[in-house]
Amino acid sequence: MDFHILKPANGKHWQVFLIFISTFFMTLFDALFFNVFKHYKDAKSKKANQMATLYISILQVAILLVLGVFFAGFFNQMNMDTMSQDKAWFLSVLAAVFIFFKNWIQYAGRKRKVLNAKMLKKKGTNYSMVMLWLLPIACVVLALVILQAI
Repeated sequence: MDFHILKPANGKHWQVFLIFISTFFMTLFDALFFNVFKHYKDAKSKKANQMATLYISILQVAILLVLGVFFAGFFNQMNMDTMSQDKAWFLSVLAAVFIFFKNWIQYAGRKRKVLNAKMLKKKGTNYSMVMLWLLPIACVVLALVILQAI
């Protein structure tokens, strides 16, 4: 296989990496969104879109919490004093509000319908709803364990 095609011409490998990561996570979150959406839609719930949007937002905020606590512990071990704890929590709350707003805009309306049509063609795997709801809980527990270790 010829991988030189994937090399950027201008030498900015980090941009290619960021595009790859953002594409990977967007498709992952889209798949999880539609799995939750399908579950609640099959249950004849009129609030299936709201529940799926809430789930994805909670999952992304939980992942953000784990990353934030991890990097706070890492910076603490490296004796780096970048910002106060109050400012870091305020920034985390702002990021959480942004995530909720972004998901509300992203999964409402035309884009959701287009993604729904794409997902129906794929016939993706169905995940257990218990396991899906345990993901954000596991992230919060992991964040608490890391926070206690700091």
